[in-house]
Amino acid sequence: MTGRLTLALGALALMSGLLVPRLASAQSREAPSLEAAYLSANCTNCHGPQGRSAGGVPSLAGLPRAYIIEQMQAFRAGTRPATIMHQLAKGYTDAQFESMAVYFSSLPKP
Repeated sequence: MTGRLTLALGALALMSGLLVPRLASAQSREAPSLEAAYLSANCTNCHGPQGRSAGGVPSLAGLPRAYIIEQMQAFRAGTRPATIMHQLAKGYTDAQFESMAVYFSSLPKP
């Protein structure tokens, strides 16, 4: 059931224009997978559509892949100050961090 829900949510996000897979940028050298787009959909609640925040939360689009992974690992370890990211980061594996980092790093900076 979880797989179907993830697929449905990802499809909804893609159809609504919130997530549009793009060609990889020179810095990531990898094209983001559809799984990466699905996982990254969770981030849009705070970080904005396609990782472009309109408020006080940092934008993720165009950040270097290694930086995103490093920060997510720091949130999960509790070594980077945060309000909710400590809890959210605990729900992802290193492979999922990598996948989301490829996606966000492939997007143009706002």
